[in-house]
Amino acid sequence: MTVNQEPDPVDEIDALRAQEYDLLAALLGRAPVPELLASLRCLETDASPLGPTPLSKAHASLGRAAREAEAREIGRDYFALFVGVGRGLIMPYASYYLTGFLNERPLARVRQDLAALGLERDPASSEPEDHAATLLEVMAHLAAKRLPAEPGADHRFFERHLRPWIGRLFTDVAAQAGTPFYRAVGELGEVFTTIEAEAFAMEA
Repeated sequence: MTVNQEPDPVDEIDALRAQEYDLLAALLGRAPVPELLASLRCLETDASPLGPTPLSKAHASLGRAAREAEAREIGRDYFALFVGVGRGLIMPYASYYLTGFLNERPLARVRQDLAALGLERDPASSEPEDHAATLLEVMAHLAAKRLPAEPGADHRFFERHLRPWIGRLFTDVAAQAGTPFYRAVGELGEVFTTIEAEAFAMEA
């Protein structure tokens, strides 16, 4: 996916939302590189007079798992989950989760909406555009106002392309992961996308 747009000013909450989407997209798109793992090892529970939030606890779990895991072990788990020999344990595509097959109507809808946003598929990528990592990356761009989109575009994109299935994907990641690291990734995804769905529901 190619984005050619200078970001507009963005408020603090939307900037934090964009960071979460960027992180989840990176973790589902490929096994984490050493630099990402190093940054994740710094995650701790936020100090708050009201106590840790579910999102803060999920961050802390991911940080602890990153500190305790070896990069090679995480890489093997990523391969087993999303690549595999023939196919991985999980097929992280909207078409598969919504229809049971790849390259179905959900992919066509994604392509239509990406074109409307002025987004082009990365020629170097072999993945269909309805891969979870791609959709999460688009949400990051929308939340951070890196795209020339109308107000509420992130809400519409989430409702159309993520809400019907992304929670099930993260539940499956947490359940089928072979390492505490990817279990923590699944749990973080579950918590964050639930928060997003509830926040968007309040706006409706």
